[in-house]
Amino acid sequence: MLEIFNLSVSVENKEILRNINLTIKTGETHILFGPNGAGKSTLLSAIMGFPKYKITSGTIIFNGQDITNVPIDQRARLGIGISIQRPPVIRGVKTRDMVAACLKERGGQEDILRLAEKANLADFLERDINYGFSGGEIKRSELLQLLAQRPQLVLLDEPESGVDLVNISLIGKLINELLEKDSTIKDRKCMGLIITHTGYILDYVNARTGYVLCGGHIGCEGDPHEMLAEIKEKGYSTCLSCAK
Repeated sequence: MLEIFNLSVSVENKEILRNINLTIKTGETHILFGPNGAGKSTLLSAIMGFPKYKITSGTIIFNGQDITNVPIDQRARLGIGISIQRPPVIRGVKTRDMVAACLKERGGQEDILRLAEKANLADFLERDINYGFSGGEIKRSELLQLLAQRPQLVLLDEPESGVDLVNISLIGKLINELLEKDSTIKDRKCMGLIITHTGYILDYVNARTGYVLCGGHIGCEGDPHEMLAEIKEKGYSTCLSCAK
């Protein structure tokens, strides 16, 4: 499982997160809501270990191991994977080569073309990563790489952002495969934390727990569908009052 205790994070000497606490058990999917600039992406980046995000206090435990100061490559090898909101274009590296590297790292033997067909990206394998891709194609490319990596902890930053209605159903299908939603909770080997700004992803991916991150800390926790309904009706005004 993932356990976060009293986590505070700074970026360029500015404190963004304060005393974050949450636990995700294997088999569970959790949702993170919050207004723009609340620190949602910062939390995922700190869990993944991006160097820009400095943990000033607190602890991150993954499967019983303290990974607070573990470098990003080791976290990936331990089974943590992320899809960021705006992934870079990587010129000179073919999508096929990246997928092959992910498969090799975990000792996978799956057919690259079969995986690409799942993401409707078979015609993109010989193209440079994300070069000339649309928003939906970039999201599917990120999920294709995660399908090859098969992480135990899946971190997704607004997977529905920039995706049209035709693609969002496929995005949901790929996420459900990553999170092993066709198995019972006790039989799953992975868990997920998903940031959503619109809540659309909840129409396609079922989640157990929701959080609202506001003012740098988690203000409340509960049923994600109920929380989304209240946010749609009242916005984040109540949460902002809580943060104060």
